[in-house]
Amino acid sequence: MPDGRLVNINQNSNADLFLNALIMAGNNFFSVLIGLGATGLLTDPTTGLVAAGISAGFTFFSSLAIQRGLKKTEAPE
Repeated sequence: MPDGRLVNINQNSNADLFLNALIMAGNNFFSVLIGLGATGLLTDPTTGLVAAGISAGFTFFSSLAIQRGLKKTEAPE
């Protein structure tokens, strides 16, 4: 298998990037629902689902942008 070429182990396939973004978005979706429920702000389930969906969508696309290098992360100083 190894043929003497260097392999970048940090480079993920598109499927890996998609799966990582999906996991983060799902985590964010359920975190929003749990937070709204715990604080008593989840009186209307439809509003809660819309809020969680917007948050998950933002997380999904932001994660893809950062992982693909479209948005540079801030370097610690």
